[in-house]
Amino acid sequence: MSPGILGKKIGMTQIFRPDGQVVPVTVLKAGPCVVVQRKTPATDGYDAVQLGLMEYAKKSKTTKPLAGHFKKSGAEGVRFQREFRLEGIANGDLKAGDRVLAEEFKPAEKVDVIGISKGKGFAGVVKRHHFRGGDATHGSMFHRAPGSIGSSSFPSRVFPGTRMGGQMGTDRVTVRNLEIIQVDAEDNVILVKGAVPGPNGGYVIVRRAKR
Repeated sequence: MSPGILGKKIGMTQIFRPDGQVVPVTVLKAGPCVVVQRKTPATDGYDAVQLGLMEYAKKSKTTKPLAGHFKKSGAEGVRFQREFRLEGIANGDLKAGDRVLAEEFKPAEKVDVIGISKGKGFAGVVKRHHFRGGDATHGSMFHRAPGSIGSSSFPSRVFPGTRMGGQMGTDRVTVRNLEIIQVDAEDNVILVKGAVPGPNGGYVIVRRAKR
């Protein structure tokens, strides 16, 4: 049993349950994936499996070290790869060259989906951190400014992590415990309930729920 699978976000739609309830779902093209490398405590110090998403990739876009790494497991064409830890998972039969398909996941199963959120560019504190902002009346000159970011006399510096304007988005975001609604094994498509981070066409990591 694989701890997860790699894929792409196709987009969102909605489906109807047998009782007529409308469910918003995200369509994920999950796999096919190949096991690029199996790591063990004896050789690498920990137990993990490295998966690669099988899709067309130009040879000129793959470095020679990676090309040699992929060739060992017959994984030529891999463009996106990630590693999954295997502690506490029944995984004794996974080895380099094995295929991981969407059919390993079943409806009603819970998964965590990891993606890179959409980039929003430079944003102020009202949009980025949901600051309330100042009054818009009575001569106020304080509207969308952040306010004080540190004391002058002590500690006379700005603490790391102080909320300010800056780059918004392009963060690694994990959405936990999404329910699998449908699995199309023929086309390697998984429908999960709710929204998934990232733009349409963005890479995602689907792992079995940890909590």
